[in-house]
Amino acid sequence: MSTRTATEDRVLRVFAEAGARGQLHVVPVRACTPAAGEPDGELDVREVAVGADDAVVIASIFKILLVLEFARQAVAGQLDPTERVRVTSADRLGGWGTAGCLDDVELSLRDLAYFAMSVSDNSAADLLLDRVGLDTVRLLAKELGLHRTCLVGGPRDLLVAMLAEVGARDEREFAVRYPALPDERKRRLAVLDPRHTTSSTPREITRLLRLIWTDAAGPPEACALVRDLMSKQVFRHRLVSGFPDGVAVAAKTGTLPGLHMEAGVARYPDGECYAIAVFARTHDLTISRVTVDAAIGRAAGIAAAFLRGDGR
Repeated sequence: MSTRTATEDRVLRVFAEAGARGQLHVVPVRACTPAAGEPDGELDVREVAVGADDAVVIASIFKILLVLEFARQAVAGQLDPTERVRVTSADRLGGWGTAGCLDDVELSLRDLAYFAMSVSDNSAADLLLDRVGLDTVRLLAKELGLHRTCLVGGPRDLLVAMLAEVGARDEREFAVRYPALPDERKRRLAVLDPRHTTSSTPREITRLLRLIWTDAAGPPEACALVRDLMSKQVFRHRLVSGFPDGVAVAAKTGTLPGLHMEAGVARYPDGECYAIAVFARTHDLTISRVTVDAAIGRAAGIAAAFLRGDGR
């Protein structure tokens, strides 16, 4: 058995022990990074790949593309990042940031981007998407060679579809109806099926990250803004948990019932960076999130250690 196969087996065991099925792609950021719009082809790159080319639901990880498009338009002068936006009761989706506010708030487009990335604010992301345009974000994905990345809408679109499927009028009613559904019915929700919702592959997500980290996804100023906002994410329980002190992780999480994921870049003290995309689907829909979240970090850490030759 080769070392690489042994590493992939270790990754699979980590997820199995957590009661989940995992997919992962980890690659050095600067290992043969292709130009934007060019296919990877047969480039000889070091990688750890577990189901890296199988479709996955990406949920809030799509916000990386959204904020990248915002940053590109801001740098190009197509919009004013200080433009004020009012978040009203009609915009609230529940959750973190402005999505959970009790009163109307007003903030700039660039602060919408900040909240969308730092706390995965769904209302902020929806309003930002309204401003930059869903079709424009789709075109960006194509421009960057993300040919298997499909964007069906923003957070509100996905929430409305999920509520409709279970016959709930709002999130509170969903919180009552969803737990009562049989597990098999829960797993058939369209928002959990990459064929019917916003989706990509782990390999395409690491491609996106590599392009951003090498300033190949747009103007350097735009890429730098995305990197900075990703470094401000407050959630530290997934990827970060799998790396030693001194490793800086800039990332974006995504979560749906039974789905836990995170994509980001880990930078070691020696300057080496690794693009990471990890997706976990739980077998038991009531399983502890802490267990699965820790598995995401551990699997990523194992893969990066292999690429660095750390022998762990």
